[in-house]
Amino acid sequence: MAKVLELGKSIDEGVRALLRFLLESGKIKGVLTLTKISRDDDVAYSLITNSELVEDTVPLYPLMPSNTAKLLTRLTLLEPMTEPIAAVVKPCELRGFIELIKLNQGSLENILFISSTCGGVYSLKTAEKGNVGEKLPQYWESIKKMEVPPDVRPTCKGCKYFLPYSADITVDLIGKEYNGKKCEILINTQKGEEFISGMEGELKEVEIPTEYIDSYRNKRLAEREKIFNEIRVEKFGLEELINIFGKCIGCHGCRTVCPICYCKLCYFDSRESDYKPINFETELERKDGMRIPPDTILYQIVRLTHISTSCVGCGMCSDICPVDIPLSIIFSMMGESVQGMFEYVPGKNVEEKMPLITFKTEEFVELEL
Repeated sequence: MAKVLELGKSIDEGVRALLRFLLESGKIKGVLTLTKISRDDDVAYSLITNSELVEDTVPLYPLMPSNTAKLLTRLTLLEPMTEPIAAVVKPCELRGFIELIKLNQGSLENILFISSTCGGVYSLKTAEKGNVGEKLPQYWESIKKMEVPPDVRPTCKGCKYFLPYSADITVDLIGKEYNGKKCEILINTQKGEEFISGMEGELKEVEIPTEYIDSYRNKRLAEREKIFNEIRVEKFGLEELINIFGKCIGCHGCRTVCPICYCKLCYFDSRESDYKPINFETELERKDGMRIPPDTILYQIVRLTHISTSCVGCGMCSDICPVDIPLSIIFSMMGESVQGMFEYVPGKNVEEKMPLITFKTEEFVELEL
């Protein structure tokens, strides 16, 4: 049985009512959520402390301008939040932050996590064209019918982790009427129950049906298989990797937006990785020619090996790539393979240790001589 607070409002208004209640009751000092920043429906993550500004928030807007895991680690890296805040995050953002917590890159203290069953987000290119607003009716209609919304990020279409792990409060969207008069807020933790205590609404204990979850997951898995088959990386052979990553221009934007890449100075941005005149001379003597910029394929392969166990498939890397390399699909394919070997779901449980820093004597016994 699950505890559900039912509000007689549309889902969007219900979430805003929750944020107002938390701020006005003094239970939190701020809210990190998506907020409108212009009349053209441009949105950005904002940390607000005034309940009157909640009216400008769009917590469930299907866009990810940046992964909030990166924002939360900046807020909590040096010390935990001194006052409680609420963070409205998508499931992959929450999983990304949990992975960063395991790497000592932030703190969960004094943060109330509010998430939702996720239908995916549109790409930044779609937002740049100003097309998100006109796509919203179709998006919410697809969610109501438990269909995969068209035109969202490819990784979102094939994401099987649309249920948020570790969220204190979950807003149920899948199969619900977005503009209706009922908002169901699932209370997942003792912390969530304490924060929501005193809010007007009907508190119920209900059995959450798993049939619709399984049905929707199967649709996502079918999309995932279709997308993976389109890439055809031939088991990540060197020739295919060269063909795909050969377009890389070395901007390193994928590293900058990735929630798992947390190093202040990446080796590939350091002087150690810079090609000196002697390096160019050596390569030219050996090959009679060389690619400029150099080592872009090595850079991508190193990223694959570094984050394969922790990639949460948020899609930010593909979204930001100026030459449209399908990075998120490739990283999801590699991640699924490596994570499957360890039976590890990144960001599912903060207490579960990361595979590459954990030794288990029973692992890979088939490789023993």
